Amino acid sequence: MLMNPAIRRYYRRILPLGLVYAVLLVAIVALFWRGALHGPIAYVAALLPAVPLIGTFVALGQYMVEETDEYLRMLMIRQSLIASGFMVSVMTAWGFLEGFGLVPHIVSYYAAVLWFAGLWIGWGYNIVAIRRPA
Repeated sequence: MLMNPAIRRYYRRILPLGLVYAVLLVAIVALFWRGALHGPIAYVAALLPAVPLIGTFVALGQYMVEETDEYLRMLMIRQSLIASGFMVSVMTAWGFLEGFGLVPHIVSYYAAVLWFAGLWIGWGYNIVAIRRPA
């Protein structure tokens, strides 16, 4: 599939963000495991991996604004809506289970993990919807 300019810009934005995220996460986890971070710097360090993830959400929004092909934009919006619905549904159900003491607590950054997993679910849905006869 040939990539249009909006998709190329999107990938140029998210690929470096993914690399920065991976490097930061590995480095900061290692520093915390060694007990090397304390006080205010620990708070700053703990927030650093969130920055490229937030940048990824911004890049996705930029792509949706810049995409001139209405069909491609609709596919990405649908994919994002599926991801959002999946993440909110799982987190809500888990929250109730946790609130009643039935499951252990999970850290809230798993919401982003679920959202990205939901993007794959949305991508799969789009593939099936595209191939389904009208």
